[in-house]
Amino acid sequence: MIGKVRRGSRVEGLLRYLFGPGNDGEHRDAYIVTGFRSVDELEPLRRPDETRDLRRLDALLTQPMKLLGERNYRKPVWHLSLRAAPEDPILTDQQWARIAVQMMDRVGLAPDGDPDAVRWIAVRHADDHIHLVATLARQDGVRPDVWNDARFIRAGCREVEDELGLRRTAPADRTAARRATRGEQEKARREGRAEDPRSALRRTVQEAAAAARTESEFYDLLRRAGVLVRQRHSQHNPDQVTGYAVALPEYRTAAGPAVWYGGGKLAADLTLPKLRARWTEAGPPVSGRGLDERTVRAYLRTAVRQAADQARTAAEFLGHLEAAGIMVRTRESVRNPQQLTGYAVALPDHRDAQGRPAWYTSGKLAADLSWTQLVRAWQHEPSPVPRALALSADERRAVYEDAARAAAFASAEIRRHTVTRPHAARDACWATADVLRSAARATGNNHLRNAADAYDRAARAPFGRPPAPTPSGNRLRAIARVLAITRSGDSVALQLISTLALALLALVEAITDLHRLQNRQAQAGATRAASAHLHQINSEEHPWLSKDQPMPEPVALAMADVPTPWAPPAFAAPPSAPLASRPKKDQQPRHVL
Repeated sequence: MIGKVRRGSRVEGLLRYLFGPGNDGEHRDAYIVTGFRSVDELEPLRRPDETRDLRRLDALLTQPMKLLGERNYRKPVWHLSLRAAPEDPILTDQQWARIAVQMMDRVGLAPDGDPDAVRWIAVRHADDHIHLVATLARQDGVRPDVWNDARFIRAGCREVEDELGLRRTAPADRTAARRATRGEQEKARREGRAEDPRSALRRTVQEAAAAARTESEFYDLLRRAGVLVRQRHSQHNPDQVTGYAVALPEYRTAAGPAVWYGGGKLAADLTLPKLRARWTEAGPPVSGRGLDERTVRAYLRTAVRQAADQARTAAEFLGHLEAAGIMVRTRESVRNPQQLTGYAVALPDHRDAQGRPAWYTSGKLAADLSWTQLVRAWQHEPSPVPRALALSADERRAVYEDAARAAAFASAEIRRHTVTRPHAARDACWATADVLRSAARATGNNHLRNAADAYDRAARAPFGRPPAPTPSGNRLRAIARVLAITRSGDSVALQLISTLALALLALVEAITDLHRLQNRQAQAGATRAASAHLHQINSEEHPWLSKDQPMPEPVALAMADVPTPWAPPAFAAPPSAPLASRPKKDQQPRHVL
């Protein structure tokens, strides 16, 4: 059962709608099933032309509001629609009446046995739903409190479902993203938009959050994506940023200003405090193999090149690198300490065998990124060395193999914590959404994009609580940032997409088992939908991956780098081929039915 609350200012207009024919003639034989008095006293009389005389009912409902005067709500009409699922049995008038009384008591507007409660009625004009109308003014002259009424309504609907055996719906755990309003949907249709602005902005913000290492880089990525960004500053400390809002340049009100959406209006995990929590990465170190050296070099080269293209001076160049979360170490001239002669960069989460940052000089990145070439470029002198492509085929292969390993590592960690410590797996569930978003944008694959959209709700912890950082979650977020540097315009081998899809499929199915054991049906349904889209990548787009083909080498490499045995659902390893070591060519495991 679903309940939706609306607020209005005129009782008469709402009554005319409920007892009238409706917008499309859908209202037939409307009548009151219960209310603050007996049904015979409240039911409006019929005129000779079969219309209803609503004047007396309107006066009864609005009379208590006159006692409040200036203390009244700006929108004092409370309207709740309760609808059963299409597959639910048709409820009787007595059952709907009992549901309405229980809901008014649950919300606190008309507690059981309170003679001075608000005045209200319940109108039925269809088999599957009723409308509750109340005026927010108690009969003793007190204004009732309706704060957090949606949460009480959701809990009441679930009680009714259990009592009457109706279809089970999701709890109000604040994991669902904010849906577009009816006005937003209608305006999008009128303007010929394929998607409402709220959903489009949410996807853009999620992609920027997955690719960013710092807050300043997050804002920069949003602006480069063509989104308007507005920061909110503290009233006590004007230099402190406490929030943000985004808008589409072409989506505006009738008066002209842009329509702004705060992060919390898009999704519960997109507020600025929640985003800052994912960027801190204050978790324990990742054990086992980290990112491949080719992957780190490709990421640093791309980040350095972007910073160099945006800068015109050395100070701007170093500032852009710092904003992107890149560690920088400069080299000064021996004769003139004020003169820079070189630099080296490193990732904060990539270290060598001794635990120190792994530094890469400009010579290890690309010839056109040496300090001399950068200074020439800023001085508008043509560089004699042509600029190299962002990623080579070997580097792109390393990126996707690292992504498969990170997904395999997270799958093993989630399986290990599913029964004993399920809260320890929430961070990996949250970070999986970043990997799906970055992978979808990097490959341009529609199935990956649909999987990311379907998985959205499964990523969030109940009631918006950010989970504690974990090695598996930090590793997934790191590979999501790396995947973001690859562009959908570049060609990606089908085998690389399939390898990554198989690893993500195993990860999402592990999360499905976690949610199912925790009885989080809405989240489990989201992961199952995401799994269905990931299955289509191999079954529809890549028929070469059949049950008679051996396991691709990158998948075998990913399987060999996890602490516990793991295999994608499409494969099964024979007992003679342990997963802890790389299988030989003549011992490659094959499909099983």
